[in-house]
Amino acid sequence: MKFSWDPRKEATNLAKHGVPFSEAEQAFGDPLAVVAFDEVHSPRGISELRWWLLGKVGARVMLVRYTHRPNGVIRIIGAGYWEIGAKIYEEKNKPH
Repeated sequence: MKFSWDPRKEATNLAKHGVPFSEAEQAFGDPLAVVAFDEVHSPRGISELRWWLLGKVGARVMLVRYTHRPNGVIRIIGAGYWEIGAKIYEEKNKPH
């Protein structure tokens, strides 16, 4: 996978949530990752559809906000560790 991001946005995210986007890339490697469409933040048209990915990074679940760009590039918009994300991840991956 190829990733990109705005370095200024990454600096803001790092200061606010303590997560560099290079760490957020790791969440995409989780085979049990949960992906959801971000309807609230996708009103700008088809080129700005946004998504959430909940994936494990080490022992913790990270929520990554992203969009798809041309040529298979994933543009990371934001990332962090939130308890609600971990709960959703565990619920979606609970054995039935």
